[in-house]
Amino acid sequence: MSQHYLTPLFSPKSVAVFGASDRVDSVGQIVFKNMLDSGFHGALYPINPTHAEIQGKKAYKSIFEISDAVELVVIATPPQTVPDIMEDCGKHGVKAAIIITAGFGEVGAAGQALEKAVLENARRYGIRIIGPNCLGVMRPNIGFNATFNNGNANVGKLALVSQSGALCTAILDWAQTNDVGFSSVVSLGSSADVDFGEILDYLVSDRETESILLYIEGIRDARRFMSSLRAAARFKPVILVKVGRHAAGSKAAMSHTASLVGSDDAFDAAVRRAGVVRVQTITQLFSAAKALACGFHPTGNRLAIVTNGGGPGVMATDRASDLGLVMANLSEETITRLNQVLPSNWSHGNPVDVIGDAQADRYQHAVQACLEDPNVDGVLTILTPQAMTKPLEAANVLIALSDQYKKPLLTCWMGESQVNESRKAFAQAHKPNFRTPEPAVEVFSYLSAYHRNQELLMQMPNPLSHHLEPDVEGARMIIEGALQERRKVLSEMESKALLSAFHIPVAQTMLAHSPNEALLIAQQLGYPVAMKVNSPDITHKSDAGGVLLNLANAQAVRAGYQEIFENIKRNRPDAHMDGVSIQPMIVKPNGRELMLGVTNDPVFGPVITFGAGGTTVEVMGDRSVTLPPLNTFLVKDLIKGTKVSKLLGDFRHMPAVDMDALESVLLRVSEMVCELPTLMEMDINPLIVDEHGVLAADARVVVAYRQPSADRYSHMAIYPYPTHLVSTWQLADGTNITIRPIRPEDAQLSQEFVRHLSPESRYFRFMNSVQELSHAMLVRFTQIDYSREMALVAVTEENGEEVELGVARFAINPDGSSCEFAVVMADKMHGKGLGQKMMNSLFEAARSKGLHVMQGEVLKTNLDMLKLMTRLGFTIENSPEDSNIKNVSKLL
Repeated sequence: MSQHYLTPLFSPKSVAVFGASDRVDSVGQIVFKNMLDSGFHGALYPINPTHAEIQGKKAYKSIFEISDAVELVVIATPPQTVPDIMEDCGKHGVKAAIIITAGFGEVGAAGQALEKAVLENARRYGIRIIGPNCLGVMRPNIGFNATFNNGNANVGKLALVSQSGALCTAILDWAQTNDVGFSSVVSLGSSADVDFGEILDYLVSDRETESILLYIEGIRDARRFMSSLRAAARFKPVILVKVGRHAAGSKAAMSHTASLVGSDDAFDAAVRRAGVVRVQTITQLFSAAKALACGFHPTGNRLAIVTNGGGPGVMATDRASDLGLVMANLSEETITRLNQVLPSNWSHGNPVDVIGDAQADRYQHAVQACLEDPNVDGVLTILTPQAMTKPLEAANVLIALSDQYKKPLLTCWMGESQVNESRKAFAQAHKPNFRTPEPAVEVFSYLSAYHRNQELLMQMPNPLSHHLEPDVEGARMIIEGALQERRKVLSEMESKALLSAFHIPVAQTMLAHSPNEALLIAQQLGYPVAMKVNSPDITHKSDAGGVLLNLANAQAVRAGYQEIFENIKRNRPDAHMDGVSIQPMIVKPNGRELMLGVTNDPVFGPVITFGAGGTTVEVMGDRSVTLPPLNTFLVKDLIKGTKVSKLLGDFRHMPAVDMDALESVLLRVSEMVCELPTLMEMDINPLIVDEHGVLAADARVVVAYRQPSADRYSHMAIYPYPTHLVSTWQLADGTNITIRPIRPEDAQLSQEFVRHLSPESRYFRFMNSVQELSHAMLVRFTQIDYSREMALVAVTEENGEEVELGVARFAINPDGSSCEFAVVMADKMHGKGLGQKMMNSLFEAARSKGLHVMQGEVLKTNLDMLKLMTRLGFTIENSPEDSNIKNVSKLL
């Protein structure tokens, strides 16, 4: 297996330090001293044109004086010297660079020009860069410390990736005294080249890393970030802190939705869909990491609290309520069990107050009973040191229990001197312990969020969710008509026509351009009616005096038209008024007013929001935000995240709303976002829902031109399931076969497929003696990111069950224009043409991504595969690295 292309950045065999120095406290002096003190395992070369020796090591005037290969350079020289250094490194064959120097893109036009020159030189020679303006990189397990941090880091299994070098130094200092170790520490700096996405790609395959911690200030490439984040989170816990949660200003917006949904809402929605945990502080970052590293398997948000003091139990309960956690309702069996082992005056509920004189045995019985209760997802145990308490004995009991159960068991030993030994015991056993209840509850909320977000990660929605297909072409024509007229805002009539094209029920609406025309339309529709100004310039119609309701007769309608005209002339003299829209008054006595909207985040693209509707929508601020595409599971999660969701069931005198109809509209909006890249913003407000269905009473749509792309979903941060690649085929014997992209739920199907391959076929595919796929391999093969890889499976039905007959896949290379492929067929399919059919389908999928080259490796003894490659037009060459392998490639 070839090494990852970023290996020279993380595990270099040789390092040269430009700017290495003897000048005390200079960056070059500290970096080179750190490399020496950390005991770097590889070759180390100081480069300084004015010194023959640096810190006892022979110095070199330039990289050309070094006769051996140099894999990585660390640059700590003035910014104006860096472009030429990069040119020299390219000529010498350097593969990677860490630029610690500042003074580039962050300081203005001159710095930006320097940065551009550095990147051009690096790209010409294929050099990958961390930085500039960064602290550097550490790999403690190999003694690699290419930073100007004051000292080294402990060896551990946590990877820390940060955009802030200053924060890295603070975290490293904190970690030294808190027994926290790292597999890698990466300060990205300006991220001019290598960004979060590529670092995550490396760490997910790094055996030294078990959990990944991120400190984020901003994201540059949302698709790459989301793709890599989702890939990493499938294998390892990822926990992040994102700063800048509260913007210092608001953007100009043409819709309610855009003004309601900030960039942090979009980021929060993105990380939930990525299956990661977001925390707010550095302490929480490490607390959550420690808890997840304990092997806990959280399955929900129902918390039980066991305490020997009522006050701390109430404090914990209050914090749980603040965070939306559920206080577990203990089962009757658990209550009975606790009655048998606790004093009669125990609390008889949750929190479980075991009374102040509780010793280790009472804690053991109470905690064990809660852990075994199916209504409980996790337990927080609190101890306050009282006269008869034995804190260390109780701690040892809980450590033993924690090893027996997978449910989260968190501990809070309050106080100081009397519980100090207990805290040492918890730390030695690597069990999370807290000084006060609130942080412990917060960590449980993060564990719970991790479980919920992992469920969201598993969802792979189709771009189209209904059997009744929308009129996508008709919708595009409506938008194109507006853009051709140089309009960005669709009229109400156009907006509702767009919704109708996607089968979203809309209120019948007609447009009047005079008082008499308004009168005729009102009589045709039937009284009472509503009248609204039709203007592309007015978002808040009510505020401008552009809405009149319950007009019950001809006189009111005719006068109403003139009233709206005068109101707009007075309140919005700058607005262009194109008549008045008229619709019947919607009488829904049990109707709830909701708002459904779309906006485009500058980083993450389309965002869908749902919440309470009506004229007070900004004031109420009740909303839930998600990234498309959606399926039923994600729609239910979106609705559940709002306060108004509590009004959708039976409420006072009103029956429950038609939830199927509401969910259907949300799915339809997701379809609109997927299929209409030019849709920038949309409000459906109010969306009225009752027991009979839903109706969009008003809609407003903003569109904009977008450059066409070969990738039909390039505008989305999360790639939908590519249904356009599904096809059917028939063998000569009449067997019907479906060729489709793989799904996460195909894990068992893929396992059975590999099990039934002959030993020779398995060896040809994996180039080793694999018997069956490990859990990690199954995850890797079935939970793919369609934006950067593809796996097509051929399936048929046998005895009422789906059976896999073959699989062909490719992964896009870092150059973005080529990909590596693999293909394997069931033994009984050999010679039936399925392999050629699947490869042709794979070619089409690769071309749709804009790829130009497909390449792979085939064992030279795999003669049937080499014949297939020849028939398909591949070029076949001997591998320069392994005489047993043939390299094959094809221009697409």
